[in-house]
Amino acid sequence: MDWQLDAAEARVLGSMMEKEVATPEYYPLSLNALVNACNQKTNRDPVVAYDEDTVEQALQGLRANGLALRITGKDSRVPKHAQRFTEKFNLGRREAAVMCVLLLRGPQTPGELRGRTERLHTFDDLEGVESTLDRLAELEFVKKLPRQAGFKEQRWAHLLAGDVEVVDEPVAPSADRTPGDRERLAKLEAEVAELKRAFEEFRKSFE
Repeated sequence: MDWQLDAAEARVLGSMMEKEVATPEYYPLSLNALVNACNQKTNRDPVVAYDEDTVEQALQGLRANGLALRITGKDSRVPKHAQRFTEKFNLGRREAAVMCVLLLRGPQTPGELRGRTERLHTFDDLEGVESTLDRLAELEFVKKLPRQAGFKEQRWAHLLAGDVEVVDEPVAPSADRTPGDRERLAKLEAEVAELKRAFEEFRKSFE
């Protein structure tokens, strides 16, 4: 790639990609809607508080690289904004969904990606996610990160903002649950279920 995104450009691009699929009735997005999409407190990591100037500047950078488009016309009183990343690189729904979630939430495992892309594309199994990641890796859009201590699965990261270096921090070993722990947990779960049942009966007595 002869371009590299900054953090704001990555968030703006990911937000447009998400809304195009998740809420097509409101897409393309006005500047105000795009600011709100970037600053969502759900499905975002990290959570940010961009103002209109920050988002507008990011849009300018994306347009300069052919990754976004400003739409104006008599059908709309305010300019709207759309992404052109998936079209420019001929990405399908599978690849777009994975790239979108990586842009919005940072490095993730294939299992996390499968769960978090459900609103955008449904993967039948982990193999489908992994084959999609492999294709994106061939395009040099993503890479697999080194395994972190204390974690079973390796994470993947997007490369649209440059290479990703991970410093492996030591993780304190977690103690395995003993049979006594499992018994106490099962007992607590049973007590919670009984409390819920009792509350439902109490509530129904007032209906």
